[in-house]
Amino acid sequence: MLTISTRIPTLDFIFVADTLMMDKPKKIFLLLSLCLAVTFLTNAQIPIYKDAGKPLDERVNDLVSRLTLQEKVSLLGYNSKAIPRLGIPAYNWWNEGLHGVARAGEATIFPQAIGMAATFNPDLVKQVSTVISTEARAKYNLAIAQDRHLQYMGLTFWTPNINIFRDPRWGRGQETYGEDPYLTATIGSSFVKGLQGDDPRYLKASATAKHFAVHSGPEAVRDHFDALVDEKDLRETYLYAFHALVNAGVESVMSAYNRVNGVPNSVNKRLLTDILRKEWGFKGHVVTDCGALDDVFESHKTLPNAVETAAAAIKAGINLDCSTVLQEDVIKAIDQKLLSEKEVDQRLFELLRTEFKLGFYDDPISLPYHIYRADSVHNAKHVALARKVAQQSMVLLKNNNNILPLDKSKYPSLMIIGPNAASFDAMIGNYHGVSNKVVNFVEGITNAVGPETRIEYDLGSDYTDTTHFGGTWAAGNADVTIAVIGLSPVLEGEAGDAFLSKSGGDKKDLSLPLSEVKFMRELRKSVGKKPVIAVITAGSDVDVSAIEPYADAIVFAWYPGEQGGNAFADLLFGKVSPSGHLPVTFYRSINDLPDYENYAMKGRTYRYFNGPVQYPFGFGLSYTSFVYQSNQSPLSSYGLKDTISVTLNVKNTGKIAADEVVQAYIQYPDMDRMPVKELKAFKRVAVVQGGAQTVTIKIPVIDLQKWDLKKNNWLLYPGEYQLVLGSSSQDSKLSYKFKLE
Repeated sequence: MLTISTRIPTLDFIFVADTLMMDKPKKIFLLLSLCLAVTFLTNAQIPIYKDAGKPLDERVNDLVSRLTLQEKVSLLGYNSKAIPRLGIPAYNWWNEGLHGVARAGEATIFPQAIGMAATFNPDLVKQVSTVISTEARAKYNLAIAQDRHLQYMGLTFWTPNINIFRDPRWGRGQETYGEDPYLTATIGSSFVKGLQGDDPRYLKASATAKHFAVHSGPEAVRDHFDALVDEKDLRETYLYAFHALVNAGVESVMSAYNRVNGVPNSVNKRLLTDILRKEWGFKGHVVTDCGALDDVFESHKTLPNAVETAAAAIKAGINLDCSTVLQEDVIKAIDQKLLSEKEVDQRLFELLRTEFKLGFYDDPISLPYHIYRADSVHNAKHVALARKVAQQSMVLLKNNNNILPLDKSKYPSLMIIGPNAASFDAMIGNYHGVSNKVVNFVEGITNAVGPETRIEYDLGSDYTDTTHFGGTWAAGNADVTIAVIGLSPVLEGEAGDAFLSKSGGDKKDLSLPLSEVKFMRELRKSVGKKPVIAVITAGSDVDVSAIEPYADAIVFAWYPGEQGGNAFADLLFGKVSPSGHLPVTFYRSINDLPDYENYAMKGRTYRYFNGPVQYPFGFGLSYTSFVYQSNQSPLSSYGLKDTISVTLNVKNTGKIAADEVVQAYIQYPDMDRMPVKELKAFKRVAVVQGGAQTVTIKIPVIDLQKWDLKKNNWLLYPGEYQLVLGSSSQDSKLSYKFKLE
C-alpha cells in the first residue's frame, strides 16, 4: 500500500493506492505524476509577494492588495507591528549610523561626520560606510535569530546628515560634511553607496538623506522656525547635495522639522512630490523627523489638527511617520473624505518596496548578507580603518619652527594635560555607538612611547572654573606638554542632548570655554619656552586665536572616534603626516556673519564671504611641502556639454612621505550673486619623499550652471571663468582662464 500526504495552505491532499498489483514502470510513472502534481499545487499556492522570482513591483502590489485598511495604516509608523497572517514581521524603522552603528551595543566608532569630511577622501568614507552596513547586518542577523525586533537593531539607517553647515553656531553641524555643497554631495554619495552595498537586487542597508530641506538651526526653535529662502539659494545651496544623493540611489529621505517659506517640510508637496519625486525621479520612501507631524498642528499651527495633518502628509508624499499621527489619524481622514484609500496604497507601496529590497520577504539563506555574524562586528580590520580615518581627518593648524613631528629620543618626559585628554565624550561625538576599546589621547601617546619615557597626566581644568588649574607646575618639569582642550558633545549638539549648551544645543559664539583659555595662559607661564602642543576637539569652528599665542603647534582633532588617541600619536611622532583639511571656514568673529536666523547665503561660507578669516575652507598644513607643475592645460573655451580637464604633477619637495589634497576651485564672472569661488573637484594623492604623482582634474561644464530667477531654471552664463588649483580655497598654485560660450 502507498500513501502520499501533503498539506497545502488551502488543501489537504491524501492519495492512497494499492501498488501491489502494479508493475514497476507503472509505479514509477505514478510516483512521478504525484510528485509533479504536489509541486504544481504547492507552487500554485505561493503568494506572489513571497515569490522571489516575480518582479519587485508586482510583489509589492500583491502584498498591498492583501492588507485591510487597518493593517495598511498600522504599517505607516516607524514602530510597525507584525501581521502574522501574511508573514509581515514586526519592525522598528528607527536606526542611526552617522559614524558607526549607533545606540546598539558594541560597534566600531569612526570619527564624527565632520571629521570624515576633513579627509577629503570619498573612497575612504565609502570603506567606512561599508563597515557600518556589515556590522549592521551582523547585528540584525544575530537579533532576528533570537526573535528580537528592537529599535536601533534594524537595517534602515537615518543617515547621512547632508544639511549645509551654513553657520558655525549650529550645534548639529558636527553631523554634517561641512559648508560646501559639492564636498557634501561627493562625500555623502560615497557614504550612501557603501551603506547600501553593490548587490544588484538587495540593499545591504537603507540610507536616508536628511533633513530635507533648508535645515541648519537655530536648534532651540526648530519645531516652529520658518526658514525663508529664495529659489536661487534653495537650488544652488540647500538642495544641491540632496539631488546628488538621489542620483546616487539613496533609498530614503527624511523631512525636516522647520517650515520653508511658510510650509512645514513634512506637508510640503512642492518639495516632497514636485521636486523630489517628479523632477528628480526619487523612487524610495520619505520619513518624517521624529514628532515633525505633531509640530505641524501643535507648534507651526499651519493646520488645525492631527487628522488634517495626516491627510496633508500623505498627499504631500510622506510614507513613514516617526510618531503616531499617521497610524492614529489616517482612517479618520478617510472617513472625513480628506483622503482616499488609493492614496494610502501609493504611499504604502513606496514604503514596502524598501522592505522587499532589504530581503524581508525572502528566504534569509538566499540573501547575500546572511553570513555576517559576531566576527563581523568591531574586528581588527574595522578598528584599523577607524585609525586610518582619524589620521586623515586631523588638521594641522600651526607648526612653529617645525616642532612637529616630535623626535622621541629628544623628549624623555611628557606631560599630557587638559579637560579632554582622557575624555570619552570628546572622542565619540554625538549619535555614537559604544566600545570597550576607545583609545583616548593619554592612552594613545602612552602606547606610542616605551616605558623608558616618563609620562604624567592631569585634568588641568574643567569647562567652567577660571581660577583653579591642576598640573601646570608638573608641566614645567616635563620636556614637552600636550594640552588637549576644546568642546564636547554636551556643549554643542542636538537640542536636549547637549545639556550644557546655553543655546539649546547651539553655540552663542565661537569662543572656547574661558576656563580653557586661562588654563592655556597659565600653562605657558609654567613651562616657559618648552614646547606646548595644543589639541582641540570640537565639531565646528572655534576661536583658535584665543589660545594660539600659548601653543607652538595646534592640531584640530574634531571628535576623532575610538582610535583618536592612537591616530594623534601617529601624527605627533611622525608615523604619518597630517593631511586633513578644513571642511568649514574658521571665521575671526561671529560678528562677521549675518544673523543666525537669516538663511540667505550672502556673506556666508567661503563661497560668499570675502573678508579676512582665521583659517580658510580647505586649509591644512603638512610635515612636507608640495609643488604643482602644469602638465596639460585646459582649453580656452567650452560649451554646456563639454568637460574641463587639466593634468598636473604634484611633487613632494620635503623630507617625509605624505598625502596632498589637490583642490580645484572655479572663479565666476563678475555678476550679481555669483560665488566668490566654488569647489568643483578635488583629489587626494599619496606622494613619497622626492616623488611625484600625476593628477587629472575633470569638471563637467553643466555643473557650472546657476539658477536664473527670471527664467526659473538652470542657466549657463557666458563669460570669462578661472580654474584655480591649490591646497585651500585661498591658495593658488596653478590657475587657468577659460571662456564659456
